[in-house]
Amino acid sequence: MTASTPTDTPLIARIPGSKSITNRALLLAAAADGVSYLRAPLVSEDTIAFREALTALGVRVNATPHDEFWEVVGLGRGPSGGADIWCADAGTAARFLPPFTAAGHGSYLFDGTAQLRARPLRPLREALERLGAKTGSEGGGDLPLRIDADGLDGGELTVDGGLSSQFLSGLLMAAPLLRSPLTVTVRELVSRPYIDMTMALMRRFGAEPAERTPGVISLPADGYRATDLVIEPDASTASYVFAAAAVTGRTVTVPGLGRDSLQGDLGFVEVLRTAGARVEIGEQSTTVAGAPGGALRGGFDVDMGEISDTFMTLAAIAPLADGPITVRGIGHARLKESDRVEAIAQNLAACGVETESGRDWITVHPGPVRPARIACHRDHRIAMAFSVLGLRHLGLVLDDPSCVGKTFPGFHGELHRLFPDHAPLPPADTP
Repeated sequence: MTASTPTDTPLIARIPGSKSITNRALLLAAAADGVSYLRAPLVSEDTIAFREALTALGVRVNATPHDEFWEVVGLGRGPSGGADIWCADAGTAARFLPPFTAAGHGSYLFDGTAQLRARPLRPLREALERLGAKTGSEGGGDLPLRIDADGLDGGELTVDGGLSSQFLSGLLMAAPLLRSPLTVTVRELVSRPYIDMTMALMRRFGAEPAERTPGVISLPADGYRATDLVIEPDASTASYVFAAAAVTGRTVTVPGLGRDSLQGDLGFVEVLRTAGARVEIGEQSTTVAGAPGGALRGGFDVDMGEISDTFMTLAAIAPLADGPITVRGIGHARLKESDRVEAIAQNLAACGVETESGRDWITVHPGPVRPARIACHRDHRIAMAFSVLGLRHLGLVLDDPSCVGKTFPGFHGELHRLFPDHAPLPPADTP
């Protein structure tokens, strides 16, 4: 990909490691034979919850004093002995760890916060039962979930990927631990780049998933080998500083996030290019330069189904564009930490911005933004997205600024460091 070289000195953003890679790598290292080293891991509420869940499963994870790397002593198999697993708010823990435990032995009980309990889990549970797992619900919903594990057989499995790609990722990562090879046929997969990421990381740990026919993935039952892995900066998190560059007319570079990234969400910069920003994706970094005065071009329609974690970043800044912007393919975003489509629409309405929305789309019209209190719904991405809009409209206040700790505890400080003339530190949370 090419672009004009930015003319002003770039601001160098400090983006923490990818949550998606960190938690996948933690699981694969736990399942591997040997000792793995995960370098520059993300340290956040979700990854700490995932790491502590693995510790409860008998996996040793040793962190250096400043978390430069985590040493993971792999089990070389699924866990044994049983445990109660607290997933907190981490959807990846609730979707990745049940298949891992089902491939082992013992009785396991998974639970999480009320927010996590509201997120769907049934398709994963049903898939595990088809592979021979014994599962049970402790409260009539998807969580708490009990897994009575005695190993899993391979064979043939059809999975509906229309609600969340995390169900499929969890099953794929457990497959090399099964008693025999597994072939998975996938229907209506959303967020395909996350499955590509999962399989790429599985290969780094010595597995050999193969997709010779689109939507049909073959997985040998050959286990995993330990490895040494550097965690990339989080591309979803980088979307906020890239969008901030676009709306302030500044230039921002994210080191460590280049053209060979495993993360599909780097594709967000191409959406910013459509909106008038200059974009340069290099071998080891990505740079976005905003148009003069932070002008945004609107009047376009974009499918963000494969990069849906970044759709809110675009929608939050869309009122600043010179024409309406429509985002499509985001129906599954209604099943995340919040109904993200509705949350965006309601918060923009509070700002006096006109929107229209349907099951899997939203249109944001340009217009003035009035002061408003933003309802974060305990959703880190809502808080970060509207913080970018707040660079241009200082009357916006987050009702829960600390919820960014789920993926980027230092977000507000970093935004202030990069854009001190635009971004006052958020006020303390008040009722």
